[in-house]
Amino acid sequence: MTRIDFYFNAADRLQVACRLAGKAVAQRQRMVIFAPQAEVAQRIDRLLWTWPATGFVPHCRAGDALAPETPVLIARDAADAAPASEVLLNLGEDCPDFFARYDRLLEIVSQEDAERQAARARFAWYRERGYEIRSHDLAAAAAR
Repeated sequence: MTRIDFYFNAADRLQVACRLAGKAVAQRQRMVIFAPQAEVAQRIDRLLWTWPATGFVPHCRAGDALAPETPVLIARDAADAAPASEVLLNLGEDCPDFFARYDRLLEIVSQEDAERQAARARFAWYRERGYEIRSHDLAAAAAR
């Protein structure tokens, strides 16, 4: 069963996404970043080229010819979300209906009210179906 991690109180969702992608690469895990909105997909693509400041996270679009060899893929729809990855990072507003293909699902929640409401609905949906959910308060971690 897929394990789900919610990272909440993110000051910048995409920066957290970059950090989590870098961590997955360091752990030799393949990750799909699900970004159904074109603008979000473009922004995460640009950020991954410059994160961290002294390097980049190797990535490409899921449909790219290099996708089978690339550790982080950016997918805009379920057809592109390759099942050959261990981790799915959701940057969409809804629960991806294909998330159960993955060992782990990562959800990042910003401090904006509208986003928090959508995240609460996703959290409740997963919990009602019996998924193991771990919560990580990024604001508390930053305060330490």
